[in-house]
Amino acid sequence: MGQVTALAPRASSDTPYWARLSRPRECSYPEGDWEILAAHWFPVARSEDLGEQPVQTKLLDVKLVVYRTSDRIVVARDLCPHRGVPLSMGWVEHDEIVCPYHGLRFASDGKCTRIPAQPSVVPSDRFRASVLPSVERYGLVWTCLDSVDGLPKITAFPEWDDAGFQQITCPPVPMQAAPGRQIEGFIDVAHFAWVHDKAFADRDNSVVPLYSTRTTEYGFQSEYISNVSNLPKALRHREPEGFTWRRVFDVYPPFMAILTVHFPEDGKLRIMNVASPASARETVLYVPLVRNFDTTGSLEDVYAFNAQIFAEDQAIVEAQCPEDLPLDTEQEAHFAADRSSVAYRRALRELGLTG
Repeated sequence: MGQVTALAPRASSDTPYWARLSRPRECSYPEGDWEILAAHWFPVARSEDLGEQPVQTKLLDVKLVVYRTSDRIVVARDLCPHRGVPLSMGWVEHDEIVCPYHGLRFASDGKCTRIPAQPSVVPSDRFRASVLPSVERYGLVWTCLDSVDGLPKITAFPEWDDAGFQQITCPPVPMQAAPGRQIEGFIDVAHFAWVHDKAFADRDNSVVPLYSTRTTEYGFQSEYISNVSNLPKALRHREPEGFTWRRVFDVYPPFMAILTVHFPEDGKLRIMNVASPASARETVLYVPLVRNFDTTGSLEDVYAFNAQIFAEDQAIVEAQCPEDLPLDTEQEAHFAADRSSVAYRRALRELGLTG
């Protein structure tokens, strides 16, 4: 399930200054919302995209550096504690990241091991980089800005380790949109006919049958049964006549949902949709998925089909106004097919988020 680096537990009055990550000075989230979200785990990179060079990313307005050593992937604040230069501008050498400004070197636990200008000096903890807890799971690198114990709290995705399923991690998709808007769009079934009519749906089949939504211990679940195909239009000939499609959405607030689509001949597709919040209005979409059919099929075909759907959704969520998802259900109108959206907004309010 991946190497866990359990470092930098939630800050307290006894936590060293170098291990503290607090609300950023220029934060796009309302006061209180950042603190709630900072306690959750989010992906910040796709494992296969990490090579020899450090990579800069951002989570909840905090710039991070992600890099690979010989035995793990490290996530840290993208800041040299000496003069504030981004460590992502440096390089990794002998499993240590090197600051490009003065050559300070940092081990994978953040400890400064050498100051080249004063090589005989043993660096104190004032020179320690802020390393975060991290884990590789489902082809992604996950971290938490304010972890209680440094141990990952990530939704189970058991098919990822099932030999009967093919595991695929699609390339991440940056969006100039609020993560809540992206999740709401993912669980919205009424938009299929209008937004995805070129990919798999049809505008002459736009009626949404009534569907059920129930509260769960992790959030809520919606089950949608219809004759809207999930096959790409080029493969529609493979659908048995009169087949009924069953889609189950499991929603894990704040910004994750898993869609299970039941295909013909006991086929199953499960899509984990994670809207990682770079900021209140910047999202990086990560989508690991599994399927127990066409398991030797072309990855490029899967990437292309999903990229088409992501692009169609992206055009919509980036244009929505207001940019932030209104959590007060009185601020926008709703019809019966919006019951998942209403449940999602309620779930975010119950987390204590204000929007």
